[in-house]
Amino acid sequence: MRSHSSLIVTAAALLGLGLSGCGGSSSSDDSSSVAVDDLPAGRYVVAVGDASAPTAGKYYAAGDGTRLLVLSDGDDRATQTYRRAAGQSWQAVPATSGAPVTLLSHSVLPGPSPTLAVASIAGNYIAPVGNGKFARFAVGADGQITAGATACKLSGRLTPSALPQALNAKLTATDCGDLPTTTEGSLIADDDYAPARFRLVSDDDRRTLELWAYAE
Repeated sequence: MRSHSSLIVTAAALLGLGLSGCGGSSSSDDSSSVAVDDLPAGRYVVAVGDASAPTAGKYYAAGDGTRLLVLSDGDDRATQTYRRAAGQSWQAVPATSGAPVTLLSHSVLPGPSPTLAVASIAGNYIAPVGNGKFARFAVGADGQITAGATACKLSGRLTPSALPQALNAKLTATDCGDLPTTTEGSLIADDDYAPARFRLVSDDDRRTLELWAYAE
């Protein structure tokens, strides 16, 4: 089990944390654009939705206007993401009705929110990808992701991100069941994700996908 702070919802068992998806219609239409409450630069635990049964999430904000909001279910699996590139509009994945997202509450995560160095993630990792299966991969100091000796091959590239404690991520999945071939998103390395080294949340403009990686 991951040892989260008291601000985070209870985590699921280790093997239950794999690459999860949430289906939805294509975000190529206007339903993908949505308004989300803005917060100053930093990292936050937030709650949205029904006040009697709120949905918890993490909110990452950069000084240049880049934003990422990841909402999770009761097992701390990502179910919905909202992202905004600098100078652009918020986008929802999966696409939603377009109703504004209002934050019921927000709490600043303790500790500094520095820019994450690509080289700090270098190492060998294993990640559950669902159905009891795993993928091994290595991350080089240059951010290159190289697939290991498992049937599911995960490869790609990490680059610097303006978001705190995050990197930009492009991921390619080969022979990984029904996982999309190519996704883009963010690698997030919050301390409260331990024992996971990082969480990767990406999408193919239709589904939100999540990968928890553990150092080998």
